[in-house]
Amino acid sequence: MNETASRHTPVMLGRCVELLSPALVNPGAVVIDATLGMGGHAEALLKAHPDLTVVGIDRDRDAISLATARLAFAGDRFAAHHGTYDDIDGALARVGATRADGILFDLGVSSLQLDEDDRGFAYSRDAPLDMRMNREDPVTAASLLATESEDEIARILHVYGEERFARKIARSIVRRRETDPIERSEQLVDLVRACIPAATRTPGSNPAKRTFQALRIAVNRELDVLEAAMVAAIEAIDVGGRIVVMSYHSLEDRIVKHAFAAGAQTSAPPGMPVVPLEAQPYLKLLTRGAEKASEEEIALNSRAKPVRLRAIERTRSTARAA
Repeated sequence: MNETASRHTPVMLGRCVELLSPALVNPGAVVIDATLGMGGHAEALLKAHPDLTVVGIDRDRDAISLATARLAFAGDRFAAHHGTYDDIDGALARVGATRADGILFDLGVSSLQLDEDDRGFAYSRDAPLDMRMNREDPVTAASLLATESEDEIARILHVYGEERFARKIARSIVRRRETDPIERSEQLVDLVRACIPAATRTPGSNPAKRTFQALRIAVNRELDVLEAAMVAAIEAIDVGGRIVVMSYHSLEDRIVKHAFAAGAQTSAPPGMPVVPLEAQPYLKLLTRGAEKASEEEIALNSRAKPVRLRAIERTRSTARAA
């Protein structure tokens, strides 16, 4: 096992390969790993399908560098694309393709970003409040906390973190920054802890967890990108092609669920005796609701605990994807 592989255990690896494989039987099949990370899922797919080409998207150049080294065995069957995971067309263009046979999303923060202290994603270690997945982006968590209004900070914490004490935390941030800029994770954790009554805290959980999630989502525009990515992926997938998405919190899963459900049901009015082709479903749900990791996997890899996996297959072409 190489160094990169030893640092990262891919979540629900076998299930992802199982769900995507029926769409990858034809020579020259193309998969987009829209959240490349350290390349664990891409490696498994490339080894399972010797004729497969994988394009890996990541906004983190460090991740691309590590994954590219890990996947060197595949030669020109692997290509990397630096960008956000809604740039499906850009990724396809890297290998001269216009359609994908499979698309995989493993959402949220990567092991690489969590494990590197200077990235500021982890509330358990003191570090600069950065949280950028792409270090070339201008906005950091620290700059957001230093410049946004109390109302906007409260909105971010409430909507993206589902934090019930969002207003109290936002007020405390604005008051604190007047004399002491909040630039490190330890400062923010201490501030949030002081705002949340001990009786309401979840035992064994850091009270700043929701605040850190909310800031990370805001800094990286994750939900906006995800909404665009679902549209782009469904349009890019070929008939018979499959999309697998792993989400790690309810906001992500809700977006995925709605995007998949919209294509898996008829758009014809109730009671229509003959449903025209253009009103018939063009997606088939491959999972019953959202699947979870097994207890055995969670015991070996705690990062699998919150995962929710959904998958679909495109069953017919549509005007947009024709």
